[in-house]
Formats: sequence, C-alpha cells, structure tokens
Amino acid sequence: MTAPAYSPQPRIAPGETDVPRPLTARRGTQDRAFRGLARGSGGLVLGMMALVGGFLVLRGWQALRVDGIRFLTVQQWEPDSHDFGIAGVLTGSVLIGLTAIFFALPLALGTALYISEYAPAFLKRTLVSLVDLMAAIPSVVYGLWGFLFLQQHVIGVARFISTYLGWIPIFKVDGADPHNPLINLNVYSGSTFIAGLTVALMVTPIACSVMREAFSQAPLGEREGAYALGATRWGMIRTVVLPFGRGGIIGGTMLGLGRALGETIAVYIVISLGFTIQPHILQAGTGSVSALIANHYGAATAFDMAGLMAAGLALFLLTLIVNFAASAIVARSRSGAVSEA
Repeated sequence: MTAPAYSPQPRIAPGETDVPRPLTARRGTQDRAFRGLARGSGGLVLGMMALVGGFLVLRGWQALRVDGIRFLTVQQWEPDSHDFGIAGVLTGSVLIGLTAIFFALPLALGTALYISEYAPAFLKRTLVSLVDLMAAIPSVVYGLWGFLFLQQHVIGVARFISTYLGWIPIFKVDGADPHNPLINLNVYSGSTFIAGLTVALMVTPIACSVMREAFSQAPLGEREGAYALGATRWGMIRTVVLPFGRGGIIGGTMLGLGRALGETIAVYIVISLGFTIQPHILQAGTGSVSALIANHYGAATAFDMAGLMAAGLALFLLTLIVNFAASAIVARSRSGAVSEA
C-alpha cells in the first residue's frame, strides 16, 4: 500500500483566495475596562495640561500683544510703562536649576547606589523612609533653613571659590577684593549658588527615589554572571547596574530639574530678587520666574497680572520642553539595553 504523498501547500477550496487569515483577540470585560481607564486617564492629563496652557495664554495675551517678542529679551520689570520682560529672571531660573542639579545628581546617585547595593538589609527600610521623608518636608522649611542657617555657613565657601577661581567668569564677584579682610560679605548673600544648594536638597529625594527603583530592577542573572566572571562589587555595578539604570538616572535628573525650575517659596526666601541677567552665580542678586510671580502677585494691577501670567506661560513651556527632552532621552537609552555584563 502506497503512502499518500505529502504536499506542503494548503488545499484551497474553489472560489477562495490564498490570503492570510486575520487573527482577532477577544478581550474580556476586565481588559476593556482597564484599557478604557488607561486611555481616559491619559486623555485627562493631556486635557488638564491643555487647559492650563490655554488659561495662561488667555490671561497673558494682553501683555504679550503689547510687548511681543521683547518680552523674552527685556531685563527690567516695569509694566506700567510697558517696558518689561523676563530675560533676567528666566536666565536666573535656568542657572538656579542647573546649579541645583549639579549638586543633587552626585548626591542622589550615591545615595541610591548605597541603598540598593551596599546598605545592610535591616538598614535599607530606614534609609528609604528617611529619603522619602525629606521629599515630604514643605518647601518653606527648606527656604527658612537656607536663609537662616545655610547661607551664613556657605558664604565662606563662596568667598574661597571666588578668590581662587574668580578668573573663571561664572565665579567672578563684582566689587569683591580677595585681599581685603574687611570686605562686606553681603556681596555673596542671596546668590544663585546659595539658592541652588537649597533647591538641591529639595530635588535630591525625588531623583534618588527614581534611580533607586531603576537600580533595584537590574536582572539578577546578569549580576551573578558578572560575579562569576570575577568582577568585584563595583565592577558589577559599573557593568550591570549603571548601564541598566541609565534611563532611571536620566529620568530622575530631568525630573529634579523640572522641579528646580519651578520652585517658588524656597527660592523667594533665599535670593535677592533682581531683573538683570546675572551670570555670576556667587554674587548677590539673581531672579527666577516663580519668585517674580510670588513677589508681585499681591499688588498687581490688571495689566501687571497679564504680565505675570505671560511669565508663568514661559515657565510652563520651559518645563514642558525639559520633560519632553527627558522622555526622548530615556526612550533612546532604555534600561538594560546596553548592559555590558
């Protein structure tokens, strides 16, 4: 008896075409409910952002129409004479945010690595609670601490830096003679440096929490593989944990920067508000958009309020740009995508 011949081609009934059969998945009630909830939540967030942006545009349109593009280039704030702009305070906001991140990034990174990789098991929970508790402290408390305690202890450091590194433009202090022992130390108070240090303590817990969660998700197999190849603990961290947590490091840093750019009360308490561009971070006098709004909101006329709303719109757009840039960077450096272990 002869075995039937095998044909790899499927049999097609008369009148049918050789096309792939579509596959459809039947979603249950729970899946559809979760899908709708997720879409609704995302749409609600986008809608709220659009409403905030629209409100700021509507309330600030009068000032933007009068001043135009000069609103971003003028370095003084005199709305009554229609001569006002946010060039100085916007620059100050960026400098304070960058100064804060300069100090917060290594502090947050080191703390996150110690908690996730080095701290004993019985101490981890306590350290995590302490870091989270720092994030819950009101910003006005940080501001008072920075103004009453930190400032008087940091002025000496600022003077030291300006004395030996004053040849670098960013560390130069106008009117400060390093050879004069009777110099008025007020030239170092209320500076970008002091405000940045204060804000750095505020954003460190946020960045640390994001980084710690990313490091704790590093795959156990790659960790053990690195140890099996003879790596030390630091070698394992350098080749496995840090590459895997790169997205968390970037995300936590940019999240902290967004918080630093919009910080209001702490910066308002610490700085000596000014409206000119102040590139010398150790020198007294700086500004921020949020401090400008807090300082002028109470006694603002209708046109002044329009100018403040326009300033808020500029800060809102700057924060969106920072967050979108962070999302793009994190998307291109997904955690674990380039692990070397």
